[in-house]
Amino acid sequence: MPTLYFGKGSCALASLIALEESGLSFNAHKLNLANGDQRTPDFLKINPKGRVPALVTRRGTLTETPAILAYVAAMAPEAGLAPLDDPFEFARLQAFNNYICSTVHVNHAHRPRGSRWADEPAALEAMKAKVPQTMTESFTLIEETMFEGPWVMGERYTVADPYLFVMTDWLPSDGVDPARFPKVAAHHARMLERPAVQRALQREKI
Repeated sequence: MPTLYFGKGSCALASLIALEESGLSFNAHKLNLANGDQRTPDFLKINPKGRVPALVTRRGTLTETPAILAYVAAMAPEAGLAPLDDPFEFARLQAFNNYICSTVHVNHAHRPRGSRWADEPAALEAMKAKVPQTMTESFTLIEETMFEGPWVMGERYTVADPYLFVMTDWLPSDGVDPARFPKVAAHHARMLERPAVQRALQREKI
């Protein structure tokens, strides 16, 4: 049975939701990120990057959200969480998830994690000040050109949906009103109605 290491308020929520949707049996191990659990020697043996999510499987440990989401979808094909039978559509799904990972999440991280890129207080403040603009630009692109509706890929719910849900949830803290993006905001509300999302959010609270 795989074990997902996650932390409250992190992007690992997307993987947790996908596992809840999949019907697969799994364990969930919550780390206290504020206390630095992700930097302990025990966890660094699991994921030397010192970050979540990390999914421990019989064949080894997977890290990085797009990889874990694709793995979950492939391991539970009956759940229909990815267009596994269509290489082009699957690549489009991967393109969306990789945009979230490489651009949207990085934009967000410049506010709470600016020390990854700079040390000078002025530089850190400049990065924080830029976040509302970069997040708005990213979500404008998603709203206008990438999101098909009612789900990311259209009529079919996929592992792209929990990933977008997490990023949308971060918008208020980044100084962006989600209401500026009606389709994305409606998607967020729709996600909150899903039992798998409710179960995942409950796991975060425990």
